[in-house]
Amino acid sequence: MPRCHAVFATLLLLASLAVSAMAGAGAGEKLSRLPNLFGGPFHLTDEQGRQVGPDAYAGKFMLVYFGYSYCPDICPTDLTIMAAVLDSLGESADRIQPLLISVDPSRDTPEALREFTDAFHPSLIGLTGTEAEVAAAAKVYRVHRRRFQIEGMSGDDYLVDHSTLTYLMGTDGRFLSMFPRGTTPERMAEVLRKYLSE
Repeated sequence: MPRCHAVFATLLLLASLAVSAMAGAGAGEKLSRLPNLFGGPFHLTDEQGRQVGPDAYAGKFMLVYFGYSYCPDICPTDLTIMAAVLDSLGESADRIQPLLISVDPSRDTPEALREFTDAFHPSLIGLTGTEAEVAAAAKVYRVHRRRFQIEGMSGDDYLVDHSTLTYLMGTDGRFLSMFPRGTTPERMAEVLRKYLSE
């Protein structure tokens, strides 16, 4: 089942990264390595057709989610939660730039992403690019993605299995934390308030 694949892949990724990060490391190194495991430079196209990288959002926290506009269930659910969190933060949410990076650049044009993200929150920006650009962005965030078809699909019709973590990046673009799928809006808002208050 696609959902099971996504959840299993996420758990497997977290477990393997935790083991890798801690293997052979002293106590002080264990957590210090995590910020270097996620995020980095990317070169993508925003909803207005502009070429952007992390520098375009410098000075703001970034909430980064990988998904796609044809996603039938998981992405809409997760983005609805993200939108609720942003609304709950009030004016503080202005310091956060929510981003949806497409895992399906073949179908996610800037126009398609603009229409999709506008349905969730006015500040949510969709980013897409060439297959190579999206693959590079997915790689630095260690995001799994895979096309597949289910029974009844044919031709160009397909779904994309993908990781479902939401990454919190600092104002300098470095990794701060991540939210697994299923994190409640209340918990996510609590964590964000902590970082916003520092």
